[in-house]
Amino acid sequence: MKKRTLLMAAVTLLTVVTANAAKKIYKPWENGRLVVSENQRYIVHENGKPFFWLGNTAWLLPERLNRDEAGFFLNKERLAGYNVEQIQVLNAIPTFNVYGHQANDASFDFSKFTKPGVYGYWEHLDFIVDVAAANGIYIAMDCIWGSQINNMDVKKAAAYGKFLGERYKDKPNIIWMIGGDIMGDKKPEVWDALARAIRKVDNNHIMTFHPRGRTTSAWWYNDREWMDFNMFQSGHRRYGQRNGDGDYTIKDNTEEDNWTYVDMSFEKKPLRPVIDGEPSYEDIPQGLHDFSAPRWMDYDVRRYAYWAVFAGAFGHTYGHNSVMQFIRPGVGASFGAEKPWWEAMNDPGYNQMKYLKWLMLAFPFTERIGDQSIIAGQNGERYDRVIATRGNDYMLVYNYSGKPMKIDLAKISGAKKNVWWMNPTDGKLTYLGEYDSKVTEFTYDAAYLRGSDRVLIAVDAAKNYIEKGATVIPEAE
Repeated sequence: MKKRTLLMAAVTLLTVVTANAAKKIYKPWENGRLVVSENQRYIVHENGKPFFWLGNTAWLLPERLNRDEAGFFLNKERLAGYNVEQIQVLNAIPTFNVYGHQANDASFDFSKFTKPGVYGYWEHLDFIVDVAAANGIYIAMDCIWGSQINNMDVKKAAAYGKFLGERYKDKPNIIWMIGGDIMGDKKPEVWDALARAIRKVDNNHIMTFHPRGRTTSAWWYNDREWMDFNMFQSGHRRYGQRNGDGDYTIKDNTEEDNWTYVDMSFEKKPLRPVIDGEPSYEDIPQGLHDFSAPRWMDYDVRRYAYWAVFAGAFGHTYGHNSVMQFIRPGVGASFGAEKPWWEAMNDPGYNQMKYLKWLMLAFPFTERIGDQSIIAGQNGERYDRVIATRGNDYMLVYNYSGKPMKIDLAKISGAKKNVWWMNPTDGKLTYLGEYDSKVTEFTYDAAYLRGSDRVLIAVDAAKNYIEKGATVIPEAE
């Protein structure tokens, strides 16, 4: 019986592997390089096809994974729906990888570390970029972590930018990230030099700046000629958690309101697309430093994702405490991480992000705006905040707490509207029926603030973006 069970398991595994191999892997850059949309709010391909950024913070991927592990990780990322990996290229002076290969030293002369015929740090990074490309995934390269800024002057930054730009300008799957968890007013001339040196040799790839927690790149670099889209880091604090930060930049008790950074970024001119590049990570202590504090859960990471996107962000980046640093037995962990990274990839929040991407791509993408006037009457605060977005003939409303809400269905076209609830934990749809175009109260049977968030979908009844009989949001690339 045991041999038969093992045989059946092997046959099942072979069937799954064969089916996956037979399916053509979607390569988004076949639609052309990434560019800013005409309305300046979104990232699209040159042929106009929408691009929904579903990222993961894989910061230490180049340093901590070997070739086999990188292949396993990137394949699983693709299957989970992720299409962007945010990595640190250099996190220290010097930086080493799992093989003991050195990437750099204080001279920033990279010719010392790239020898013909030698598989070193940079060849390993090349391998990771290529494996990501084989899986249809972009690599968002944070060139050097912000904590290392004092080791780099304008001359070194220009040399490094030239080296990076020339090495990766012809790769189809590169996105450039300047900065790295740092305030934008720290040596801006050095960050400018790095960005401009890359841009001088590479006009093929979009670029942004990754800022410190509770800040947005729009405050410092929105007017730069090298900036394509803004990024903010809403960070890891809970409401009221100050921790004595001397660089605090937001109002009291708004720490979790990541939607406010979308609004703040859109206030700047010129208008640029914006994304939350680092919200609270799944399974990380609230506030980071007290390991006895409650951990951010799957429903928290969902809330950050839907709040930001429905406010107007063009995509979202997820993170997991163990995955971002690739923790394993024998490797020192930061921020109380405990799970091996491969086990963390089974956590619920990690596997729920794809439903947001599928939902957004089910509707006309670039016409969408955040529109909170859809919420009739007084909107709630904190966890009762309802966030709405719409196109011309559809609207999506995210309700985190389960509190009843009044929705103005007249904000989109059509005398009648088809309405569904979507469960963001599994993408399942519940058709509610056809409604008149007026203010209507909606509620659902769920415990208040118990991870039972829902998305209300309302569509002009003359449109069929979703079939009435559909039971799950349609899969999208």
